[in-house]
Amino acid sequence: MKLLWSGHVGLGALLLLGPSSVQAIDLDLSSTDSIKQAASTIAYGMVSYYTGNRTGDVPGNLPDPYYWWEAGAMFGALVDYWYYTGDDTYNDITTQALLFQTGPDNDYMPTNQTRTLGNDDQAFWGMAALSAAEVKYPNPPEDQPQWLALAQAVFNTQAVRWDNQTCGGGLKWQIFPFNNGYNYKNTISNGCFFNIAARLGRYTGNDTYLEWAETMWDWVSAIGLMNDEYHFYDGTDDTINCTEINHIQWSYNAGVYLLGAATMWNVTESDVWRERTQGILDGTSVFFSPDSPNVMYEVACEPNDKCNVDQRSFKAYLSRWMAATTKVAPWTADYIMPKLQTSARAAAQQCSGGDDGQQCGLRWTNGANWDGSFGVGEQMSALEVIQSNLISKVSGPVTNDTGGTSQGDPAAGSNSQDTPVVLNQITTGDKVGAGFLTTFILIGILGGAWWMVA
Repeated sequence: MKLLWSGHVGLGALLLLGPSSVQAIDLDLSSTDSIKQAASTIAYGMVSYYTGNRTGDVPGNLPDPYYWWEAGAMFGALVDYWYYTGDDTYNDITTQALLFQTGPDNDYMPTNQTRTLGNDDQAFWGMAALSAAEVKYPNPPEDQPQWLALAQAVFNTQAVRWDNQTCGGGLKWQIFPFNNGYNYKNTISNGCFFNIAARLGRYTGNDTYLEWAETMWDWVSAIGLMNDEYHFYDGTDDTINCTEINHIQWSYNAGVYLLGAATMWNVTESDVWRERTQGILDGTSVFFSPDSPNVMYEVACEPNDKCNVDQRSFKAYLSRWMAATTKVAPWTADYIMPKLQTSARAAAQQCSGGDDGQQCGLRWTNGANWDGSFGVGEQMSALEVIQSNLISKVSGPVTNDTGGTSQGDPAAGSNSQDTPVVLNQITTGDKVGAGFLTTFILIGILGGAWWMVA
């Protein structure tokens, strides 16, 4: 993703900037109907920013200032919306977008995004497709690429980008050398790969994916992108062999590794992965305000009013992946659900802006005093944290052996690669312990101090 723009969204400003005349969204977490109604209202507000279904516009794209990755994230939220509520209002535009943006090789690398395409951007679309497979979202027509195959294509195109030339491995942020940030190995790109690999391993039963997840975890740990307290940092510069770390912390980094680690525990039942999952959960405490206990906030940019367009959506993903974690590691629910419940109530109160009094703001710690912020990210974050409170009402993610219907393709994405990944022949659900033997040069980290967005 591209963290380059820090202004407020201009779309619909005349509507949204008027004084609030209606109360905030009503939310009773003891009522399934109340949660669904709140989610419906917020989803409608989020989709109101979407223009890709209009004549002459491009399906799947959000208008400026939103980057392509956030559109993929939004459609992932709409897959979740269907999963939690059963409401198929947005299924047509979601399916259209997820198929239209696959690119010529069906790997979420559309040619019109080349100038800004990062591994994390591609991965957010891949994770949306993977979620669709896991929750049995309606499959595409038979003559179209299928959800599982699309996720496998993203994995395959990224696995061959593993870069041993610097830092002992890892993925670069950007895919193409001509894009700014090509020399940055960022935590979210590597975390998305870890997340996808773990979930594909669970879904398909092929341990090649799990081995890649182990390899990625080991590299991230060795290079210092996470510390012993399971705090995840932003990234590192490979022009200096990753010897300095950008120590800023974002909520979505913790979230993407949390679900990956919990999935690895689900497959292996390993004490090591249980410890790692719990460690990440403990580390997420930095994203819950000390002034408003159990209320989620973006610690690096909310207090100083510096959240840009991308960062305004980050709480959506921590909420999404915390809820999903309770399904693959049920023992985490007692820790996670009180945080999602309190945050959901706070988010609903903050959905009190604009002329309709139901536009969602950014700072859930503000209560019903709308902070004047609005946009896709704000709506998506409120939607995910509120609908996540239905997680106990829905089935967990399926696999090939437990009712999954999405068709896979282990060779998906190889048309765009010179050296496609070769998966192991064994496709049973063999359990894999932690600690695959992957050799790394443990690089000394010169480490900087914690810093906030300037």
